[in-house]
Amino acid sequence: MALYEHVFIARQDVSQQQVEALTEQYSNILKERGGSVSKTEYWGLRNLAFKVKKNRKGHYTLMNIDAPHAAVAEMERQMGINDDVIRFLTIRVEEHEGEPSAMMQSRGDRGDRGSRFGDRGDRGDRGSRFGGDRDRGPRRDREENSDGGNAQ
Repeated sequence: MALYEHVFIARQDVSQQQVEALTEQYSNILKERGGSVSKTEYWGLRNLAFKVKKNRKGHYTLMNIDAPHAAVAEMERQMGINDDVIRFLTIRVEEHEGEPSAMMQSRGDRGDRGSRFGDRGDRGDRGSRFGGDRDRGPRRDREENSDGGNAQ
């Protein structure tokens, strides 16, 4: 059997319990057709990049699937019929990851990126953040017109 990662987005106005019921419903479709779901992750209600079927947010769910193609195709057909599912994507993978997905990593891991302005690497001797007192050297046009600005 093939391994798949499947993500679907449910409408913003359904509850988390209804999303879990949808996940169970689709898992049962796969199990009836000889497949299995090794992991499910509810990613929560998240903003969409653009409106999808008049929704600005959606409930995201990830499913790691080990099933034949026919079972996955039937699950996708059922999702296409269901009005509560606004988008889905299935990708075939070589192996499933054992640890939680990137979306489920704790928000504490973001602290290693540094502060907003403080972690920009070596930017040379550029003075203060807003330009400050830094010496840029002479301007070329001042060197050419060395008469002190009294051009006639």
